[in-house]
Amino acid sequence: MTEPAASEPLRTLLTPITLRTAGERIAERIVTAIALGEFVPGQRLPTERELATMLEVSRTTVREALQRLQASGYVTTKRGRGGGTFVRTGRGPDADDMIARTLMPAWADLTELLDFRRLVEQLIARTAAQRRDDRDVAQIRDAVSEYTAAKDRDASRLADHALHQAIARATHNARLVELSAQTRREVSLGFDAEPYTPEVRRRALHQHPSLAEAVIAGNSAQAAHLAAEHFSLTEEMLRELHARIRLRSERGLDGRSDS
Repeated sequence: MTEPAASEPLRTLLTPITLRTAGERIAERIVTAIALGEFVPGQRLPTERELATMLEVSRTTVREALQRLQASGYVTTKRGRGGGTFVRTGRGPDADDMIARTLMPAWADLTELLDFRRLVEQLIARTAAQRRDDRDVAQIRDAVSEYTAAKDRDASRLADHALHQAIARATHNARLVELSAQTRREVSLGFDAEPYTPEVRRRALHQHPSLAEAVIAGNSAQAAHLAAEHFSLTEEMLRELHARIRLRSERGLDGRSDS
């Protein structure tokens, strides 16, 4: 006797759930970071020990994640002097699925985090403009110069971090300095690395001097406005990636419903 069609949804619900391991989740997070430009083809990833510390997981979990990524062609391992694990490609056949498993379930929390960061960085810029002293001004100007002179991605990253830490320290409030750093780590999925592309650098080359000068001039309202604008760069990249993955998912569902 043929079962009624109405039983199909129930059968679907009773299908065993496959639980992902911690290694799978970390692998998915690394692929998402690659898609955002936090890691790029040819770049050496942090060591197992460093990744374990960053992501607050065991080295065994990191090792499993890297093995999965190597098997999928995302990374390659080189032995000997100058060796390590290197990003091989920014895209793989299963990249969108892996990114979706990272972004989709946590999107509401991530959206709230991005909003929180924008508010915090406005407060930091406003306060820095009110409290900066001569030493702060010198450090902020040095960081802007270093970013402008940066010859590669790594130098740009270091100078970017130095600038925002210099502005945070100009608040003369250690809690705000730590809050800025902590939020940066959370937004970057634990890797403490802002998304980076040539377009991000081009825009930052314009925005950094404007933000720095507003702080230095003591224009607190303008500093807050420019900070909100600047820190929207990461948010835009995350939202574009999320929208692309969601659209792909919806098209996949439409295709299955038509079949």
